[in-house]
Amino acid sequence: MAATISAGRSSLVLALGLVAGCALKGDVRKVELQVQALRGTLAKSDSARAAERDSILAAIHVLQQALSVQQAYLVQLRGDVRTELLAVQQQLVSVQELTGQSQQRLTELRTRIESRAQQPDPVVPAGGVPVGPSGNPAGPGPDQMYDLSLQQYRRGSVSTARLGFREFLRIFPTHERAPDALFYVGESFEKEAPDSAAAVYDQVVKAYPNSPRAPSALYKLGLLAEQRGDKAAARRYYARVIAGYARSPEADLARQNQQRLRP
Repeated sequence: MAATISAGRSSLVLALGLVAGCALKGDVRKVELQVQALRGTLAKSDSARAAERDSILAAIHVLQQALSVQQAYLVQLRGDVRTELLAVQQQLVSVQELTGQSQQRLTELRTRIESRAQQPDPVVPAGGVPVGPSGNPAGPGPDQMYDLSLQQYRRGSVSTARLGFREFLRIFPTHERAPDALFYVGESFEKEAPDSAAAVYDQVVKAYPNSPRAPSALYKLGLLAEQRGDKAAARRYYARVIAGYARSPEADLARQNQQRLRP
């Protein structure tokens, strides 16, 4: 009986030991799994942080490159602006010099005109060359006066040229170059005073209808009318060119413009 009780106790202790051993192994396994999961989480976190760090470093690199490009562009732009400023300054100096020269020529021409106005009017003989009271030529001849005015016009000194042409017309109104001189007076007004230009062109047509400048003046009147937006008036001027000067080069241009302006 005692042996039976002893054997039962031994079996109970063994069973309890086995149960305790199984429980301990299960806890250890759980701990191991938790450690592995924590390691995986830490590894993922480190990988994410590394990826985020690499992304930030790449963005910083791109930003640095963009800043370098922008800085190089600004340096180039600064150089270009300085170059343009120098060019503008040089142009201003040139314009000032030309303005000063034109003003000086204009003043000289005005002085000559005023001094000539104070003198007795020259006598114009049949040959058309003015002479003074002594019978000697008074001032430059018509060709010289016309050429000097034309030179000023081609140089861009339109105001000075205009005075010269008008003085030429005052002294030599019947000269063969009078229509040309009056036409250039009209052209000198085109940019600054189109209405004045139109009035002069109309004077060319009326005063010198048989001159080659007459169809040119009529054609110019048509162009000025177009600039004002008056297409009807432009067509009338072009029609006058075609009707009155059919063989002139301006007539061909007038025909083209009339076709373009057809309603």
